[in-house]
Amino acid sequence: MSRPFVPKVLTASHLLEGDVIYLTSRGEWTRDLCKAWLIDDEVEANSALENAQRQQHKLVEPYLVDAVSDARKRPAPTHFREAFRARGPSNYKHGKQEHY
Repeated sequence: MSRPFVPKVLTASHLLEGDVIYLTSRGEWTRDLCKAWLIDDEVEANSALENAQRQQHKLVEPYLVDAVSDARKRPAPTHFREAFRARGPSNYKHGKQEHY
């Protein structure tokens, strides 16, 4: 018996700047997890990943992350590692962390 598909967010690292980036529903990359595309179809998720893997001129190591929709209907990762990546470095509040 197969498990039901869990929605995904496609993430990678920006090639030149190293920032965590996410794919939007418009096929663009954003640094804001709230703007990421919460993909609820397995075929679409795999297709998006295959397309991202061909974008080596922009990004590094694309992969799919399990995610849920939070109370504000924004994507939220289900694993602590991805929540940590979304916030950025933890040594002091700067950049993205100023918003958390």
